[in-house]
Amino acid sequence: MLRQLFMFITCSNCIFKFVGDYTKLPKVKEHDVDVAARERKIHSEDVDDEYNNPQLCAAMVRDIYNNLRASEANAKKRPCTDYMQKVQKDITINMREILIDWLVEVAEEFKLNSETLYLTVNYIDRYLSGNSINRERLQLLGVTCMMIASKYEKRIGPLLVKKFCDVTVNTYSNDELRQMEYTVLDYLEFELTVPTVRCFLGRFVCVAQAVTQAVPVELECMSNYLAELSLLDYSMLGYAPSKIAASSIFLARYILLPSRRPWNSTLQHYTLYKPSELLECVNALHRLCCDSVNSIVERYSNHKYMYVAEKYCPPTIPGEYFQD
Repeated sequence: MLRQLFMFITCSNCIFKFVGDYTKLPKVKEHDVDVAARERKIHSEDVDDEYNNPQLCAAMVRDIYNNLRASEANAKKRPCTDYMQKVQKDITINMREILIDWLVEVAEEFKLNSETLYLTVNYIDRYLSGNSINRERLQLLGVTCMMIASKYEKRIGPLLVKKFCDVTVNTYSNDELRQMEYTVLDYLEFELTVPTVRCFLGRFVCVAQAVTQAVPVELECMSNYLAELSLLDYSMLGYAPSKIAASSIFLARYILLPSRRPWNSTLQHYTLYKPSELLECVNALHRLCCDSVNSIVERYSNHKYMYVAEKYCPPTIPGEYFQD
């Protein structure tokens, strides 16, 4: 029987959960993330120097994030970017947006954390990438994926199924929910541990806070807000989670400090992204920030999140900020 390793690592209020056989942990090839090459090219501040604090896991944090970067390239853990055109016959991009907008409200009602929401959307998109579904069952898929993510994150107790049936005003029965759970898990082959935007964002926020003059909490709230906006937009499936996380930091720094360059050598060193590589993704997030009206905007227009959704967003980003 294979021994299992459960390692819980806390970093900036974000818990990263790694489950697996420690004799078969994935090995990261240097060329996959090009770490060594980029470290030699740029000079940066060291934000992993607190080796006496076990919660920061300074000795292991780079290996952890290198493995996350390698894992996000695994096609089994990423949805298709064109499933609406190639697979779905009865649902539309707008229906997906409405579903996820509603799930944001459900997550708020159940007090689920952000990682549960990101996992939910990942499971939904991966399932829809290979299974055509009619619009009457789309909500069932949504609550089922949120229930699976809640179980994975251990966020809700024994009355889990009943709670999710109640939230649909009993549109679906317990048996329907359980059957859909079996169907989703079978299709996903129980591949539930996936690197989401939230995994990378916790790390990138720590780095950004170390080199930013803005209020640390405000920067974190703004970054989280911009990253969550990407969940509703179908076109954002074309970007890797790490790139969305890095782009959220870029745009958050620009909105809070528009007169300063949003990117520097330290952020480039730790995110492994040059500013030119973030151009498209940052512009996509900028469009969402300027145009979106949804539950996420409402959620972040609250004192709890320092009203970051109400911050003025400049209509354009200077092109020179994307120069390497």
